[in-house]
Amino acid sequence: MKKMKSLLRGFGLALLLAALLAAWIVLPWPALLGAVALFALWMAFTRSGRQAASVTQVGISTLSQRIGASSVVVIGIAGVVGVLVALLAMGEGYRQTVSASGSEDTAIVLRGGSSAELGSVLSREQIDAISRAPQIARDGEGRPLASAELLVAATVPLKDSKDDGNVSLRGVGDMAFAVRPGLKLVEGRTFQPGRRELVVGTGAQRQFAGLAVGKQVRLGNQAWTVVGIFDSRDATASEMWADAEVVSATYRRGSSRASMYAKLVGAKEFNAFKATLAADPRLQVEADTTLSYFSKQSEALTKVLRIIGIVVGSIMAIGAVFGALNTMFATVASRAREIATLRAIGFRGVPVVIAVMLETMLLALLGGLLGGLVAWLVFNGYTASTLAGGTSQLSFEFKVSPALLWEGLKWALAIGFIGGLFPALRAASLPVTDALRGA
Repeated sequence: MKKMKSLLRGFGLALLLAALLAAWIVLPWPALLGAVALFALWMAFTRSGRQAASVTQVGISTLSQRIGASSVVVIGIAGVVGVLVALLAMGEGYRQTVSASGSEDTAIVLRGGSSAELGSVLSREQIDAISRAPQIARDGEGRPLASAELLVAATVPLKDSKDDGNVSLRGVGDMAFAVRPGLKLVEGRTFQPGRRELVVGTGAQRQFAGLAVGKQVRLGNQAWTVVGIFDSRDATASEMWADAEVVSATYRRGSSRASMYAKLVGAKEFNAFKATLAADPRLQVEADTTLSYFSKQSEALTKVLRIIGIVVGSIMAIGAVFGALNTMFATVASRAREIATLRAIGFRGVPVVIAVMLETMLLALLGGLLGGLVAWLVFNGYTASTLAGGTSQLSFEFKVSPALLWEGLKWALAIGFIGGLFPALRAASLPVTDALRGA
């Protein structure tokens, strides 16, 4: 019977722990702050709360005497938070860089069934038909703000490496700059039509060797001259641009293009634009806003990086939990006489549980803040590169956002909660007579 009661008690405790952790993960921060405020009121205005505050104060005052054991908990949790936030910041930076390439009032048109530009082909007839859509905006001369573009993967030597990497070479016309008003030339000049000249994004210049203004680089067995550097603060900055006709001739693509970018009269015109293309029997194409298109392009890698971060963080968290358990069990054992004395003079079990839990949570909070600070100092703004679209490399910066720091802090407090719960229950259930006799 006793074993059955013990089993049921353990099962109930596991369910309660799972429910609390689920609520901790799901609840938004205003609700969590409200729970903290209610807890503070309980500690201030109830007898049990005041007892818990007194026991907690005594425990915290002795932390300096247990600096070695306490630092194990803090450093372990800091490591978990630091690694977790760094991996999530990588995914967030990639997502923001790719998503920033689009807008709701700019459309991209690809061949039907194509999921990316590198797998799309549009004929000259299709390009002409698309550019006549009435929803496309016009410039001062009445020309449609539409840019038919060609995208190929070119091989260029990487910086500080003997290996080569793939960079996106985009063939464009003069309308490409009008469709992307955020793109700015920061050095040199733009390419001249009919010449093998390149303007290079700042991201590509950071990754690849020999892309300074005035330098020559071999693409498609031909020598090309870098004449300008541009910045766009999005995925486009990892590309090289050149005249579309020259790129097409070099890579034998004929008159076809990979995609059409079109500036619409307004974001509300997209559905009408899409309907216009669908109604034309000559067109077998798919249209999307560039914001939606580039967001989809970033989804897969962002999800993978998040899964990796959670898996690695979970594995490290298990080690941190055992470290906290070991430390707090040792703390409870060393304070057995003190706890027994408090129980003997009228302190209840709940204040003792709360006191041990608060002490562990305090150490977890310090570890979470330390880990978040290290991640922010080391990784925020750190530049990295990865494959985009499966072929070319994209340069992006890690983004350690407040949301990620908050997520790391929640992980730290969850580890502290688990690591302190069982030692706290042990302290509350410690027989007073046995503890005093053992002391």
